Amino acid sequence: MRVVVLGAAAGGGVPQWNCNCEVCRAARGSQPELQATQASIAVSADGEHWFLINASPDLRQQVIATPQLHPKTGHLRHSPIAGIILTNGEVDAVAGLLSLREGWPFTIYAHQRVLSVLKSNSIFNVLDEKRVRRQPIEFDTAFEPVLPDGSPSGLEILPFAVPGKRAWYLESAPQPESDEPGDTLGLRIIDKRSGQYLYFLAACAALTPDLRQRLQGAPLIFFDGTLWRDDELIAAGLAVKTGQRMGHMAMSGEDGAIAALADLGIARKIFLHINNSNPVLFPDSAERKAAESSGWQIPSDGMEITI
Repeated sequence: MRVVVLGAAAGGGVPQWNCNCEVCRAARGSQPELQATQASIAVSADGEHWFLINASPDLRQQVIATPQLHPKTGHLRHSPIAGIILTNGEVDAVAGLLSLREGWPFTIYAHQRVLSVLKSNSIFNVLDEKRVRRQPIEFDTAFEPVLPDGSPSGLEILPFAVPGKRAWYLESAPQPESDEPGDTLGLRIIDKRSGQYLYFLAACAALTPDLRQRLQGAPLIFFDGTLWRDDELIAAGLAVKTGQRMGHMAMSGEDGAIAALADLGIARKIFLHINNSNPVLFPDSAERKAAESSGWQIPSDGMEITI
C-alpha cells in the first residue's frame, strides 16, 4: 500500500492568511520549508487508483503538487482519484470537494451525519450525484471502496467512532460541546493483498480504552497533532479555546498523545493536522526534539510512504 501526505497542517494551513505568529512569519520569510497545506492523505493499493482521506480546501494545490494524482498521459479527461473518505464535516475536510466539480466520476464515503450536511448545503450540488455517488458508511462495519467502473480497489476500510466534537459552524448555544456518533471518525485502512494496515485519526479528543486496544501494535498511525499544549492558542493570544474544547488532544503533558501512545508498540507514529501555533514545526525547537526522541515524526507535504 502506498500513502502520500497531501497536507500536514491544521485548518488554515501554514502560514494562515491573517496570522502573524512566529511560525507564520517564518514560513513567509526565512523558512519557507515550513509552509504546509491542510491535512489530507491519499492511499492506493495498486499505485494507479487513489482514495483521498478528506477533501482539504487546498485540494487543487495538492493535486497539482502530487504527480501520482495527475491525469494519465494520452487522456483528455482523466483522474486517478477514485473516491474520497470523509472523517468529519469540518470545513477543512469537505471544502475541497468543490474543486472536483468537472464531471469525473468518483464516490464520496461518509457517515450519514456528514452526508446530511452536504445534502443540506446546495453548493455541493455542483457534484452531480449521477456521477459522484454518496455512499453512507457505518461504525465498525468494514467496506471496500470501489473504482469508477465498480471493480474492487484492493483496500478495506473500517470506520470507528473517535471522541471529538461536531463541526464548529454547526454549533449553537443549546447544543452540547461533545460530539455525537458520526461527527468524528477514525479509520483503519488495510491493503487486502499484503495485510498491511494503518490508522488515520486526524482529530481525537481522548484516548479511550477501546482506542488503546485498536491501536496496539499498529504498523503505522497518523494521529492528531494539532497543538503542543492544551492552552497553546490562549497563551499565544490567538484564540480563547483549549485544545480539548476544539476536540483535540495535545501532543505533550500527562494526558497528551506522546504519553498516551508511548507503550502501545506502534511501529511508526506520524503527527498530522499540525496547527500553525505549534512550536514542534520548528526543526530545532525543544518540542521537535522531544517529539522525535519519543518516536514521533513530523511530516511535510508530499511525503510518500510504502507499507
